[in-house]
Amino acid sequence: MYDKATTSAAPLQILEVSASGRHHGSTSRALTGELIAALESGRGPAQIRRRDLADGVPFVDDAWIAANFTADEDRDAAQREVLAYSDQLVSELQEADIIVLGVPIYNFSIPAALKAWIDMIARARLTFRYTENGPEGLLKNKKAYIVISSGGVAVGSDYDFASPYLRHALAFVGITDIEFIAAEQLNSKADESLDTARLRIGELVYTSSSLDHRAA
Repeated sequence: MYDKATTSAAPLQILEVSASGRHHGSTSRALTGELIAALESGRGPAQIRRRDLADGVPFVDDAWIAANFTADEDRDAAQREVLAYSDQLVSELQEADIIVLGVPIYNFSIPAALKAWIDMIARARLTFRYTENGPEGLLKNKKAYIVISSGGVAVGSDYDFASPYLRHALAFVGITDIEFIAAEQLNSKADESLDTARLRIGELVYTSSSLDHRAA
């Protein structure tokens, strides 16, 4: 597990990625805000970069594929422009120590904007590479917290196609230290689920932080 707070005075670099289509009234947005506040309180100074996918994410198309499969040294100006947004997303991940994903479950899976973001950051030679032993993720030594909310789906159930996909997709690019914070089945047990999610935040941030400091 990465713990920059115990090894360096440099501020923690946190990337928040919000996938909810709602700017207001979003449970996942509210809880990621609480999680980041807890991280700042429990782990020390932090620099926060926010990526709001509700602002729009381009989809992979012919021009993007052609540019991506062209060697960097052979790309022309137009191809570099096509990849500029993707390059920025990759840079944000490379610079982050902690990634906080706010993810509502839409129709049993992740929002389309988040799938588009994953398509934009899964880049051979940048975030993963192929080896004789298979693909290897290159975004190593990072921590991910996934705040996942649902109206009716129980997270981890046979109807949840969001959390296993996210775990696999992040691991593919090298992010394997992942914690889930679930506010599930909000339509039927909102208060209970929110309390459980907030307790989980406390356990993950404050308990692990105190253990890290004792170990140091």
